[in-house]
Amino acid sequence: MPPENSTVNTPNSPAGRDIAALRKALRQAAIAARETLPATARAERSARIEIHLDALLETLAPRTLAFCWPWRGEVDLVAWTGRWLAADPLRQAALPEVTGPAQPMRFRRWQPGDAMATDHHGIPVPAHGAWVEPDMILVPLNAFDAAGYRLGYGGGYFDRTLAALDPAPLCIGVAFELARTETTHPQPHDQPMDWIVTEAGSFRAAARPDFSG
Repeated sequence: MPPENSTVNTPNSPAGRDIAALRKALRQAAIAARETLPATARAERSARIEIHLDALLETLAPRTLAFCWPWRGEVDLVAWTGRWLAADPLRQAALPEVTGPAQPMRFRRWQPGDAMATDHHGIPVPAHGAWVEPDMILVPLNAFDAAGYRLGYGGGYFDRTLAALDPAPLCIGVAFELARTETTHPQPHDQPMDWIVTEAGSFRAAARPDFSG
């Protein structure tokens, strides 16, 4: 559920339409900033993100890791995931696939060199990978706040998927620090991340309890 100080309104109310407009503008601005990031800055920040992911996953030790093929300037984790797989033959990786309108996504096993197809959004997916259930998902973030709430592309795919998965996987939001915002104006359907990883480090999301102690 969203934090107590978030703004929740029905979609068709005047206030709800205002929040929807705010979220749309925030999403568009964040994507534009990411897409115009210079190549040298992108490479340097991505390398730092990979270092922080290495350290976090060493602690959390997932066995089946889902990630997303990069889209519209998102952090590219394809090569990094290949290296993560190569370090342990018992590890598995997967990519999400949209199976139908307003349906939760499913995850196909992926390995470097696999034949790829594209979904109806034009995003690469494994052509023949077996369906698997991840115990961790690396989730791209257009914008995010310290509570761990994110803005995707507005289709609700990840929120439906995370709400449907049982047991729930750990969710690690991955983005450049420029995507950070004071609030994403979370709504009742929004599913917060467990962790956020940017070039600045890895952070436990404030909306999630910390059971490490």
